[in-house]
Amino acid sequence: MRVDDIEVEVHRKRIRHLYLRVGSPDGRLRVSAPLRVGDDAIRQVVARRMPWVRRQQERQRQRERESARTFVSGERHFVEGTGRVLNVTTHDGPPRIRLQGDSTLEMRVRPGTGLDERSDLLAAWYRERLKTSIPRLITAWEPFLGVTVKEWRIRKMKTRWGSCSVRNGRIWLSLELAKKPIRCLEYVVVHEMAHLIEPSHNRRFWGILDRHMPDWRARRDELNRFPIMDGTE
Repeated sequence: MRVDDIEVEVHRKRIRHLYLRVGSPDGRLRVSAPLRVGDDAIRQVVARRMPWVRRQQERQRQRERESARTFVSGERHFVEGTGRVLNVTTHDGPPRIRLQGDSTLEMRVRPGTGLDERSDLLAAWYRERLKTSIPRLITAWEPFLGVTVKEWRIRKMKTRWGSCSVRNGRIWLSLELAKKPIRCLEYVVVHEMAHLIEPSHNRRFWGILDRHMPDWRARRDELNRFPIMDGTE
């Protein structure tokens, strides 16, 4: 079926609830629906979730642009929400990355360093920056929310900015957050910490965010706005 300009692939199963998923890497919307749910009901649910669907599809397109990177001088990479022009230089010492001035990201590598090694180097640099920022945010918010994060980890995520294991008191955060403004990272940290109080995305959960972070909607919208990452400068 089609809803607006979106083609929807529907699978009816012996399940109790309806689930939406944006596939990777094609961005196709797939719906798993209970046998008893009719087409009109499915269309209504999809229409209601359309902003979420479009955000997920934009993420897929963003990942395709990211995969085309070659990590050469002139590419534009984002650090904490600011676009920086990559400047790659070679030397015989250890590889390193550093911020240079207000607009440049300097990468120093050994001659012959390939694309995969450059990609891994930048990912490790992003990870180290998050390892500095995340503990500060957790420590600052624990007394306000009245929760304790027993463990936190960073990992590459395809469809989420974060996740939470209530049973283990653990939160996971996406490596991609290193590219976003700190206020967006803070929103995701608080969002996942709030799940330690209320696991579901129900009225109580959103009420917790309203009470402790009244501007969370603006932060979420900023988080999900993807800057243009293609091309060089």
